[in-house]
Amino acid sequence: MSETRAHAKTGKFGRRRIIDRLKARVVAAWAVHAFTASGAVMGLLAISALIAGDLRMVLLWLGAALVIDGFDGPMARKVRVTEFAPRFDGVILDHIIDYLNYTVIPALVVYRFGLVPTGFAIPAAAYIMTTSLYCFGNKDMKTSDNYFSGFPAVWNLVILYFYLTSSGHWTNLAVIVALGALTFVPLKFIHPFRVTAWRSLTLVVTGAWGVLTVVLVLGSGPNLRPAEASPWAYWAFLAASLYFLGLCLWRSFRPPLAD
Repeated sequence: MSETRAHAKTGKFGRRRIIDRLKARVVAAWAVHAFTASGAVMGLLAISALIAGDLRMVLLWLGAALVIDGFDGPMARKVRVTEFAPRFDGVILDHIIDYLNYTVIPALVVYRFGLVPTGFAIPAAAYIMTTSLYCFGNKDMKTSDNYFSGFPAVWNLVILYFYLTSSGHWTNLAVIVALGALTFVPLKFIHPFRVTAWRSLTLVVTGAWGVLTVVLVLGSGPNLRPAEASPWAYWAFLAASLYFLGLCLWRSFRPPLAD
């Protein structure tokens, strides 16, 4: 084989490898979009549980959706979805699914399970859904240090706390009113997967919080409150929650740091 033909053959195989890599990148990008889209299926299953009157399963399905939402962003950045699937906007997809799982379904939970005083169910659900629209439409939702500016409409977590703490109807209503108002106040709310300051500790606490949450939800029942089902998990869960609250308050009232 002549040197010219050898170079041509080598070049052909080189181009083939490049094309195969590009195809693999495109497949990976669309696979991440499919993973994000699976959050809508979790939402459907949560709605099915809601219709059946099973609040525990609603929370578990919303928890699964939360895990998906926590990992799809890093995965998308890893495979560079905007570069290899440029005609499809993953941010819009993410917002649609988040509005379903973080806002619409929790609002329905408030209404369906009577978590607020009689006569306030529809107004409270409507308040949740309308105040959340500002959050999802706010172009300045994220701060320079990767916190949320204002309450980030994580109503799925709010109803989880209502369930785990067995809070009363009037307390729930007061919390809903306050958090809805905080949507428009530039306090910092943590995004545990994006912040850089105290990142390692925050990720550890987030993992522990998730495990404790599952333990409490699975261990509880219609006649057994989470705090009674597993007292150690309950108090550890509250301790982890206080860590997040303290970090949010600290970063809200402290000058920006060089993270």
